[in-house]
Amino acid sequence: MAKLIYSALTSLDGYVADEDGNFDWAQPSEEVHLFVNDLERPIGTHLYGRRMYEVMAYWETGDALADQPPVIRDYAKIWRAADKIVYSKTLAEVSSARTRIEHDFDIDAVRQLKATADRDIGVGGAELAGQAIRAGLVDELHLFLAPVLIGGGKRSLPDDVRLELEMVDERRFANGVVHLHYRTRP
Repeated sequence: MAKLIYSALTSLDGYVADEDGNFDWAQPSEEVHLFVNDLERPIGTHLYGRRMYEVMAYWETGDALADQPPVIRDYAKIWRAADKIVYSKTLAEVSSARTRIEHDFDIDAVRQLKATADRDIGVGGAELAGQAIRAGLVDELHLFLAPVLIGGGKRSLPDDVRLELEMVDERRFANGVVHLHYRTRP
């Protein structure tokens, strides 16, 4: 059975974006990006809401990445190799390969995907991840805490959920980012 994994770059006070939707403060260092690449490499399918997909579709533009450092080009290859499911009622078409649109986040369909997938599944975007967490679908969380307080915005985790977690790993990076890896308890 595949695991459903939520990963997020978040401020120390728990936000993935500020009140204006900005997340430039979360730009990973090369060291963090290398670590993220290794976490994302085994993901076979990404689940996204429309807004997160529109941000992530940047990685599809291979020509624009040619002058980027190897760690960035590597992430683009990892992202392009995975399947993507975008949950949106408004998105008419996708701009990336290996991508399909679903109009509703169907909990039973995601359970079936977990049961049949031969590679792990990533869920991206705080809102969609919140739905998956509420439904008991998320198996692991990877939170990258940036050394910044932004005081408000889009929360990285839902407020209305109580969930027991087991710490699996932690890591400090030279730029002050801390990675926390948790597994959900049954």
